[in-house]
Amino acid sequence: MYESKKVIKKHILPLLPLRGLTVFPYMILHFDVGRVKSIKALEEAMINNQLIFLVTQKEAKNDSPGEEDVYNVGTISKVKQLLKLPGDTIRVLVEGVSRAEITEFTQNEPFFAAEVEEQIYVNDDKQSVEIEALKRRVLSAFEDYVGLSNKISPETVLSITTIEDPGQLSDMVASNIFLKVEQKQEILNEFDPKIRLEKILEILLKEMEILEIEKNINTKVRKQIDKMQKEYYLREQLKAIQSELGDKEGVTGEVEEYKEKLKKAEFPEEVEKKVLKELDRLLKMQSGSAEGSVIRTYLDWVFDLPWNKETEEVIDLKKAEEILDEDHYGLEKVKDRIVEYLAVRKLKNNLKGPILCLVGPPGVGKTSIAKSIARALNRNYVRMSLGGVKDEAEIRGHRRTYVGAMPGRIIASLKQAGTKNPLILLDEIDKMSSDFRGDPASAMLEVLDGEQNFAFRDHYMELPFDLSNVMFLTTANSLETIPRPLLDRMEVIHISSYTEEEKVNIALKYLIPKQIEAHGLDKKNIEIDENTARDVINYYTREAGVRSLEREFANLCRKAARTIVSSRSKTIKITSEKLEKYLGAKKFRYDKANEKDEAGIATGLAWTPVGGDTLSIEVSLMDGNGKLELTGHLGDIMKESARAAMSFIRSKADQLHIDKNFYNKFDIHIHVPEGAIPKDGPSAGITLATAMISALTGLPVKKNVAMTGEITLRGRVLPIGGLKEKVLAAHRAGINTVIVPMDNKKDIDDIPENVRKKVKFVLASDMETVISTALAKPNFKRLKNKMPDKLSDEVIAEEQAAVTSLEKGIINIEQ
Repeated sequence: MYESKKVIKKHILPLLPLRGLTVFPYMILHFDVGRVKSIKALEEAMINNQLIFLVTQKEAKNDSPGEEDVYNVGTISKVKQLLKLPGDTIRVLVEGVSRAEITEFTQNEPFFAAEVEEQIYVNDDKQSVEIEALKRRVLSAFEDYVGLSNKISPETVLSITTIEDPGQLSDMVASNIFLKVEQKQEILNEFDPKIRLEKILEILLKEMEILEIEKNINTKVRKQIDKMQKEYYLREQLKAIQSELGDKEGVTGEVEEYKEKLKKAEFPEEVEKKVLKELDRLLKMQSGSAEGSVIRTYLDWVFDLPWNKETEEVIDLKKAEEILDEDHYGLEKVKDRIVEYLAVRKLKNNLKGPILCLVGPPGVGKTSIAKSIARALNRNYVRMSLGGVKDEAEIRGHRRTYVGAMPGRIIASLKQAGTKNPLILLDEIDKMSSDFRGDPASAMLEVLDGEQNFAFRDHYMELPFDLSNVMFLTTANSLETIPRPLLDRMEVIHISSYTEEEKVNIALKYLIPKQIEAHGLDKKNIEIDENTARDVINYYTREAGVRSLEREFANLCRKAARTIVSSRSKTIKITSEKLEKYLGAKKFRYDKANEKDEAGIATGLAWTPVGGDTLSIEVSLMDGNGKLELTGHLGDIMKESARAAMSFIRSKADQLHIDKNFYNKFDIHIHVPEGAIPKDGPSAGITLATAMISALTGLPVKKNVAMTGEITLRGRVLPIGGLKEKVLAAHRAGINTVIVPMDNKKDIDDIPENVRKKVKFVLASDMETVISTALAKPNFKRLKNKMPDKLSDEVIAEEQAAVTSLEKGIINIEQ
């Protein structure tokens, strides 16, 4: 019997996890290391005795393995050589010493280290007959395996056959046969040399069966290839015979067919030369060659492109206006721009197509308006989505040297359009990105530049195509992600969110009739009046566009269809009272104006991506030492506005009849309700100041007044954005007076006329106007100080000192 005794040694070593690689004792190999933890483990090993514990990961894809993500058994190895490569990667040469098992992880950072148990089997006597037989059988099977695989060098086989130790023999054989990581780990897990030999023998026998089957398959495939080569030889002989007989079939006939097409087509001179050159190459090629297929595909693309085909553009301003009004409600700026383009086009026929960029939130009709423009201009319409495009070749095409090369999307869109003057919609142009394959936004620069695109060259076509007659229209949700050079080539038209009145008109004129028809109903079957539509808009949707609104009307039509079919009723009238029955409980609510004048509460106005909203700001005073507490999920800009308002109040305490030392007597708590919703922006500055002044003076803020504007330390009111949406929100909440910055006077014209008639606008350039309008019965001194144009050093120092003393008493909310 084979007898041996086991010697156990324990070590604490740095641990390096390997991906898809198993190291055996006596094995010499090199691999690359790039992970920071692994590099630190190598450095630790080099500092000590050059020993490191190599263990295989259970999942190779895991970039940050933990203790449970590696196998328990690995190999103690000695680092022979380190070589630093470009890109912070190190190439390591190691030699396996002995297998060991992890008993405990001693550390995880900055690298893994573990206590490992090394088990060494020492022979007491000479090897038994059983072990010798196993060794011979393994060596025999290994030589047969090498003969079938042809992947192992004779020198390796010779070195393995001279090994006497059974443990070393099993490890060397295992490291030189091609196994899965799990199989190699199974062998590595076994410490007993005899059991390892048995497992190796079992694996070798199974692998030889597989190799025998593979050999038979390869023999069959080779015979089939020989048969195909014979058929190819015979076909070439037949082709030569046909050529001698003057038979025009085959490649010659195909080339003649292409030449007939070329005579009928009116191609530019450069295109015609290129086609003749490709036909000449095709004629000289062998039949059935792969290159011949590439040329045929290229020629088909050339003949399919509309080099001289175009639709006759209809320039009828009245008809164009009718089509645009028929398909879309509102969007006046877009419609005016299209009509202007048509007017100039009618006067000057060579006007290059404009590149309009419609920017706005989702669902406001940016994409659908392109179809209406194409119909109004009698141009063919093609939509090209750019969302997620990362490869420059998507725009310019692949070069024909690549296998499976195809033209870019621009050329493909022209083929789809069938004319050289279509309207191409470049949808979601802000969603393009870039990676190692190039930047598609840079490729778009030539496409959208009227000074360059008259000779656009696709990498696949290698021919100039005139894009100057194409009308490009682009859409985007935001301008922030569009590169500036690309944005410079486009004329931006902003489409804001729809107002309530616009949504009501769109619902009654477009959405409801469309959904009634789509659900097999007619106007007699279902009635939805204006008040019902308005309630659906206000209480069941909150969006910039009308997509969710259309889904809610579709829901009503489905309910009506079910009721009509089941109860045989002919007409279903849906009123505001029945909405909860059909659509469930109301999903949204809108804030209403305060019911009475209150001190310390001011109404601000906010802009959101789905429209405007009112913002109630509350201020409470408590005995304290001047701490300013801000709550309500406020952003940094809004916090800065509160501090600026505080500094303004302190600097004007006398004129406001406020105790100069109030900041040493009170803690001020500012809260904006709905704390779960993040809020930020500078436009709440004057609202914050008004609420604080009201709380400090005890004078109430008028319930019917709302305001928006940014405040400075000197009390000036600066302009803001989104005025239209904010005023509509105030009107919806029942507020009839809105304080806006003086510089926003120009934006009042964008507000619908019916709202302008019901809302009083107070233009404010300083806080005096804001306070006198918002507070009930103010009796303050003049707030304006006669300051010179250039502030003196004393004034600047005084203002800085006021801000510094304030900041000392402010609570750091983020801590």
